[in-house]
This record gives sequence, C-alpha cells and structure tokens, in this order.
Amino acid sequence: MSGISRRDFLRTSSAGIAGTTLGAFGFTEVQAAMVAAVKPFHLVNTTETRNTCTYCSVACGIIIYSKGDIRKGEHADIVHIEGDADHPTNRGTLCPKGAALRDIVKSATRLTQPMLRKPGSDKFVPVAWEVALDKIARAMKDDRDANFIAKNADGTTVNRWLTTGFLAASATTNETAYATYKVVRSTGILAFDNQARV
Repeated sequence: MSGISRRDFLRTSSAGIAGTTLGAFGFTEVQAAMVAAVKPFHLVNTTETRNTCTYCSVACGIIIYSKGDIRKGEHADIVHIEGDADHPTNRGTLCPKGAALRDIVKSATRLTQPMLRKPGSDKFVPVAWEVALDKIARAMKDDRDANFIAKNADGTTVNRWLTTGFLAASATTNETAYATYKVVRSTGILAFDNQARV
C-alpha cells in the first residue's frame, strides 16, 4: 500500500471530478473547439407532423420533419422521418423499411399520380385523380347493377354483391377502418380483406 491517506485520496478524486465537470460544461478550450466543429442541428426551424408508417399492419407512429411554410406559399420539403417515441405501438423504434421512409418519399421511381393503361395499349399514361376516381366509380356501379343479388332462391333478402372484392389498407386509424368497413359492407360486397393478411 502506498503512503497516500484516505483524506488525500478523497481530495485528489474531488479535484479530478470537479475538473472533469467543468470541462463537460464547456469551460475549456477543448470543449469550445468541439462545439465550434459540430455542424448545426438539421431539424432547426422544421415543422413536425405526426403520421402512421405506410408499410404494414403494425401501424407504427412516425414524425415527419419538413422545411418550408405552406401558409406562405413555400414548398414543404421533407428533410427527416423518425419513429414517434410517444406512440404506444413502436415507442420510437422503426424497422429497416420504416427507417428508410424518407428515401422512399424522395425516390425518382415513386408514383405521385394515377396511371391508366388504355385497352390495346402497352404502356401506362398519367391521368388526373378525378379521371381515375370516376373510372373506378363507373366500373363499380356497372358491375353492381349487373350482378347484385337482392334475394336468394328461397326469397330471403340477402343484398349480396359477389363479383367485386375490396382490399383495405391496414396502416390506418381504427376510426378510418370502421368507416371503410361500413361503406364496403353497405354495398353488399362480401369479399372484403385487409392488407395485414396479404
């Protein structure tokens, strides 16, 4: 054992801890140089928007950070997407697909409008949302009118539409899922499934 006393050990240790603490608070030239070298936080002056991950039925919460104020006519550009730490499903974590959401949003191959392949054509052409929705509604109405079954062979009212099916998205809220279910069932569609089972 060396000749250091307990009192000297405590005094030396206290001085070391005090010096380290002062350094950690930025009172040394090394700390000042480190602060100067750190690049500015890239989420400063961004808008936070909470949303649900679009990939699967887990419905993890995400936070989307964008720069640009739409109210001022600016284009809002997404600069970062991360897991929502306050969300009860994922508590801030994301799978690899969810962690890559920003790259998917900015992908050059991402579709941003409806595409239509006309009969006899070998390629898809972009169309307006109104055109796409009108075409879908017209096709559904024509098929339902032609194939709706109001009564079965015994004369019992069944109100069934068996020639069309509906596949719903699972990355949504319970309220939206309930409304989707009510709308689809009200048309008589029986073939109704969810993305989570695919």
